[in-house]
Amino acid sequence: MITFQNTTDLQNSAEITYSNMQPYYLHYEIDWDLDTIKQKILTLKNIDILFGRVLIGAIRLEQDSEIFYLRDLQINKSHQNRGIGAAAFEEVKRLAISTGANIIRLRVFKISPAYHLYQRLGFIVEKEEDKFYCMQFNL
Repeated sequence: MITFQNTTDLQNSAEITYSNMQPYYLHYEIDWDLDTIKQKILTLKNIDILFGRVLIGAIRLEQDSEIFYLRDLQINKSHQNRGIGAAAFEEVKRLAISTGANIIRLRVFKISPAYHLYQRLGFIVEKEEDKFYCMQFNL
């Protein structure tokens, strides 16, 4: 069973991101390490994704008036392609609606397979940058 809770261990949460994102950092020659990730996520709303009682992922959110920013959605590689990302997005939508937001935005690396997940979920590309697609979902 998939559940969500406020992050209890920022170190473990950051490690999931670091492990998942390492290939993209290398590909785009981005010099990020675990400490940099921890510093960047300190000001975000961090949510653990649990499978049973095991931490398997992280959601990171930020809100600006009526816009919800999905800053991070990470699932451990061993739990990917099982519908957990889609379930996590349903939680993001629930949270966004509960705050009165009417738009969810994100950026995804162009080479990331997550781009296809976001398309299936109904996100549209609003803008294309050098390394990223900037995508939007209207609630």
